[in-house]
Amino acid sequence: MKRPLQVTLLVLSGLGLLHASLFTDLSLRFVKEGMRPMLVASGVLLLVLGVAEAWSSQKPVSDDDADGHGHGHDQDDADGHGHGHDQDDGHGHDHSTVPRIAWLLFLPALSLLFYAPPALGAYTAAREAPKAVAEQRYFDPLPATSPIPLTLTQFTSRVQQDHKRDIGGRSVRMTGFVTPDKGADGWYLTRIIFTCCAADAQSVKVRIHGAAALPANTWVTVTGTWHPGGTLGTSSAPAALDARTVKQVAKPVNAYTDALPLF
Repeated sequence: MKRPLQVTLLVLSGLGLLHASLFTDLSLRFVKEGMRPMLVASGVLLLVLGVAEAWSSQKPVSDDDADGHGHGHDQDDADGHGHGHDQDDGHGHDHSTVPRIAWLLFLPALSLLFYAPPALGAYTAAREAPKAVAEQRYFDPLPATSPIPLTLTQFTSRVQQDHKRDIGGRSVRMTGFVTPDKGADGWYLTRIIFTCCAADAQSVKVRIHGAAALPANTWVTVTGTWHPGGTLGTSSAPAALDARTVKQVAKPVNAYTDALPLF
């Protein structure tokens, strides 16, 4: 690739990373919040490399190169014994133009600036099994407040692992987005969680009974009680809720964590 195009690609890539991680929250669609500083640093580095490449291309040509005595290529070409480096390297491969495939390198850089891929949501969650919650043996007593604010992971752990069964009959409140379940009773309250980035995303889901589903990917806060089934405090108990209220809420800035309810 010719030097001006290399400079353009470096600069666009750097600007794209800075746009996604420093000036907007687009990077949170792809990586965890903790990786944001590294994206900013990468964007700055690409910009510096682009500027350095542009500056080096402006350096004056040396006298030896200007009069044709730098490496002797011109003389070789004149007497018929050259190696053809200026055109095809002597092997019939013309490197004077940019390979067509190289232009595809501009697509990811431009997408960061002008078109960000859609965030993960109900489409992804509906096609994978819920994330298995970590084993937990001890649970603190539930607070006296009602409803109790819980994350989806906390609720699932209480339902399936708390042998004291404190969650039974208690009103709880959780926030997530709607994932429809076609052909079945109810729908899922869902959170997608990043361990590192979108490539390792996993979902945690709680089935909601007794309330009509809003459109897919709508963020809601649901209040209700555990939906009986199986044996509470064991793995046979479903992570399910009988909804009393469902309230639409704004999507959180950092949507890829299993956080407590928004209010």
